[in-house]
Amino acid sequence: MQVSVEETGALERRMTLQVPTDGLESRMESRLKELSREVRMDGFRPGKVPLRVIKQRFGHQIRRELVGELMQQSFDKAVTDGQLQLASRPLIEPLNDLDGDQVEFTAVFEVLPKIELADLSSAVVKRPVAEVTEADVDKLIENLRKQRIEWNEADRPSVEGDRVVVDFVGRMDGETFEGGSAQGVGIVIGEGKMIDGFEQGITGLKSGESTTVAVTFPEGYPAEQLAGKPAEFEVTVQSVSAPKLPEVDEEFARGFGVESGSVEQFRQDVRANMERELRQALKTQTRTRVMDVLLEQHAFDVPKALVEDESKRLMEQTNMRAGGGKSELNLPKELFEGQAKRRVSLGLLLAELVREHELKPDPDRVRANVEELAAAYDEPDEVVKWYYQNPEQISNMEAVVMEEQVVDWVLGRVKVEDEPTDFDSMVRPESA
Repeated sequence: MQVSVEETGALERRMTLQVPTDGLESRMESRLKELSREVRMDGFRPGKVPLRVIKQRFGHQIRRELVGELMQQSFDKAVTDGQLQLASRPLIEPLNDLDGDQVEFTAVFEVLPKIELADLSSAVVKRPVAEVTEADVDKLIENLRKQRIEWNEADRPSVEGDRVVVDFVGRMDGETFEGGSAQGVGIVIGEGKMIDGFEQGITGLKSGESTTVAVTFPEGYPAEQLAGKPAEFEVTVQSVSAPKLPEVDEEFARGFGVESGSVEQFRQDVRANMERELRQALKTQTRTRVMDVLLEQHAFDVPKALVEDESKRLMEQTNMRAGGGKSELNLPKELFEGQAKRRVSLGLLLAELVREHELKPDPDRVRANVEELAAAYDEPDEVVKWYYQNPEQISNMEAVVMEEQVVDWVLGRVKVEDEPTDFDSMVRPESA
């Protein structure tokens, strides 16, 4: 067998092979005999079809199959002998007639990049640090109160915070427009969910009163035909309701699963959940920053085939989620290429780091992660038991722990600068 390998790109290789077909005829005879015992043909009893008839009918097809197997086996041996690490399936194409005494073919494929791990001692990772304060707990409990707000009809002019139910008809240049009219719309004054000026225009009105509100649609309004244009709304108030927040008492605490009704226990539970949420957010943000530094410190080519596969996988996942289990969104995979390249790059880099430094997932850490995850459920012991009865779930958690250990390994070798932040900035950045 003669083999030559040509570099046709940073990671692309073109291998040319010349392989003698010695012994192919004997293998073909054996395959035909096996087939003769199984094949059924009109005019012959089962297993009694003459070999010459079998060869005439199936000989060409079987030779093609055997040549295909020979090419694949020869390619596999050449890859092993050349110590090549494939990143993609080969595209194999014959260069001559497959019926001769020698087959010549090419195989085009990509190889994995060679990654040299960098010295990280001068790199800087800014690690976010935060803690849950009493003010954070108070704020969250206040939000929980608002989730259970009661609305009581009020016979007075509306003020900020009230819920006002209105009918309205919108006009532009004196003409109504599509989507500009509605009945029975509930608006909480001050939430800012309506166009600027609308909520202010209905503030101070009582049930049964009407007004005309002038507004201008924002330039970036989704309905392009309305963007940037002035309009008037004739508004009639159906009702005004004042908010009543529930007291934080025993009944309120029981509503959130505290059987004893203890408000102090409720606060402790809220804080524990917030601290668990904050730990995860800090861990995730630190991981992201570590990965950013790793990518900054290592430059290497990424196999196009792996990026293509990952882009397709991300596209399918997004389409399926958006379509409720059916691929209906049809987003192009090009939208995911940046994220796919990052994932592939990190996967290759972390694999090399784990291999080079012989890192293995710590069983105690795996257990701790499972128990922390289980703590959010009503029966944590059953959740832990379920995890350890499912090898696939434990394998997934080991992968998570392995990544955490890589993060710790990097943090132990870079310059770490703690960056103070707060609960909202980490857990609810949109509200912060």
